[in-house]
Amino acid sequence: MDIRINSARGRGILAATVLGSAIAMLDGFIVNVALPHIGDELHASLSELQWTITAYLLPLAAFVLLGGALGDRFGRRRIFLIGVIWFTLASIMCGLAPHIDLLIAARALQGCGSALLTPGSLALIQASLHKDDRGRAIGLWAGLGGVASAVGPLLGGYLIDALDWRWIFFINVPVALFCVVITIRCVPESRGEDDGGRFDVLGAVLGAVGLGGITFALVQNDWIAGVVGAVVLAGFILREMRTAHPMMPPSLFRSIDFSVINLATLLIYASLGGLTFFLILQLQQVSGYSAIAAGAATLPLTVLMLFGSSRAGALGNRIGARLPIGIGAAITAVGYVLLLPVGEHAPYWTEVFGPVVLIGVGLTLLVAPLTATVLAAAPNRFAGVASGINNAIARSGSLLAVAALPLIAGISGSEYGDPSVLTHAYRVSLAVCAGMLVLSSVLAFTLLRKAARPTAASTPTPAADPDPEPTAPPASTT
Repeated sequence: MDIRINSARGRGILAATVLGSAIAMLDGFIVNVALPHIGDELHASLSELQWTITAYLLPLAAFVLLGGALGDRFGRRRIFLIGVIWFTLASIMCGLAPHIDLLIAARALQGCGSALLTPGSLALIQASLHKDDRGRAIGLWAGLGGVASAVGPLLGGYLIDALDWRWIFFINVPVALFCVVITIRCVPESRGEDDGGRFDVLGAVLGAVGLGGITFALVQNDWIAGVVGAVVLAGFILREMRTAHPMMPPSLFRSIDFSVINLATLLIYASLGGLTFFLILQLQQVSGYSAIAAGAATLPLTVLMLFGSSRAGALGNRIGARLPIGIGAAITAVGYVLLLPVGEHAPYWTEVFGPVVLIGVGLTLLVAPLTATVLAAAPNRFAGVASGINNAIARSGSLLAVAALPLIAGISGSEYGDPSVLTHAYRVSLAVCAGMLVLSSVLAFTLLRKAARPTAASTPTPAADPDPEPTAPPASTT
């Protein structure tokens, strides 16, 4: 399809994909604000609070590849709608959960729904909109989606203070219903070209079990589970290299840009996951902020990403992704370092506001070019898979950060209620996260091609696709 973004239908496609991805992103961030309240009401330990986050991220990271492949095979709009409805029902279960074990189980179901809808949101943009509008559309998608991630803590804080933590899940219902209506009315169906072949069910299972084993090992400090997870993940990689119909086609990683962008994605989203987990806890448990004040602390991020991501996407189209990603990651790292002194009674305007602004500037520069370039580095017939791979890597980064950083910082059990212990863990974790951002900046500057532009690879190149047959637009129906 070649729908223009300025048409009524183009705006509807953008609205539907933004709303769908927004509710998934929202729940990836909004729950952080509620963690102290969930811990108090449901008598949860730190490891159980970690599982409240990781139970959502684990199936999302493990099955988002499967979600992208299902969309390419059976229809991207269809799988996207199933994911939105699934996610909404699981959100209701989260809001009604009477104890921590059921909340964790419902969060896992949420993650499964998110794995279906998340890759579809980007793949629908790539498959439906005119190629000249995709960079701008992805920039708007990133900016408005970034608003959801930044508004999440603010909205969550308001709902918690005014009503109850359970409302952070119930708020998903009206947004999801609106998303379903717009999707049915405006979004055309699209599929990948190759509908034949078997489905890589074994690959999906191996990926999920391997990632789950490593996550369990980090949260529970169980080395046996870690060894099993690592072995199974190695089996997953071997399986994908040998099967005729891989869920994660190894040929995509022959593109240097695709490989570098995904490695940078892992580091950047790991750092972001660590920041959101520890900063909100630090502001509430140590600095004495209320839930809404802690949520509002990231408001500058919202404004910057809302108004800047579309321009950053256009900039990436003109000059390539190398400079925006390299400079953006470096600026974000500086913001992390400047947040290190936050402690007891930290004043917002002198210790928090400035660093958050820098982080917002850095993320605004890098997110849209990062996303657009990884999609453009893959053939259109792999739009859903490429989106799924990038999302899987991003969620895996956040997942592993939340699981590993408390262990690295030496915090466990109920120690998160001790201000001195939490402050030490907060500072160690932010220092590690800043280091990951610096590494991603170095990778972008040294390995990413100077000429890499999101619009340059709307058709496959030999580096991105070892089978250089002409690639027609994806088959689609209205």
